[in-house]
Amino acid sequence: MELITAPELAAWIADADRPSPLLLDVREPWEFDTCRLTDAISIPMNSVPSRLEELDPSLPVVCICHHGARSLQVATFLERQGFEKVTNLTGGVHAWAQQVDPAMPTY
Repeated sequence: MELITAPELAAWIADADRPSPLLLDVREPWEFDTCRLTDAISIPMNSVPSRLEELDPSLPVVCICHHGARSLQVATFLERQGFEKVTNLTGGVHAWAQQVDPAMPTY
């Protein structure tokens, strides 16, 4: 598993020559409704095992949560399930709001 900072992820998303990652937000629905990265999909952490078939293991996946702890657990789980291109957003959406998008609401 790789770790990525918010500015690095912003650069990846903006790079037209690089395949876009699946942005997997594992926070609870109320958190996702409060703030989220554009194009992120919401699958709460406790739902990931039962919804695994919704994810394509051939695509790069970036796991996202509030500060990076829950997403790290999900990223580890995905690797154990055979996903090879898994990355965790260190600092989560909070870091994104501080370092990339100051207009994003925080909680």
